[in-house]
Amino acid sequence: MNTLIISTFSCSFEEFKNDISGFITAMGVDVISEYEFVQAGENKSHLLMNVLDMKALEAEMTSDAAKEWDKKNNCKDTVYAIELIA
Repeated sequence: MNTLIISTFSCSFEEFKNDISGFITAMGVDVISEYEFVQAGENKSHLLMNVLDMKALEAEMTSDAAKEWDKKNNCKDTVYAIELIA
């Protein structure tokens, strides 16, 4: 499923990208087959992903480690499913 996550955060974009890439890598290619970050401001990101296992992604995003990281970096995520129209 193609997914878009729009995130705002208090850390730098580079720190956000590096840390979230680590979470994605740890989940493995069975969960997310490809992803791309788009910087939408110093403290905003659009993350495009091909998610193969949405339950695993949801479990990771609601884990204690993710919640702690979100709190530390004042991170707020909005998750969208993207559907090809034409």
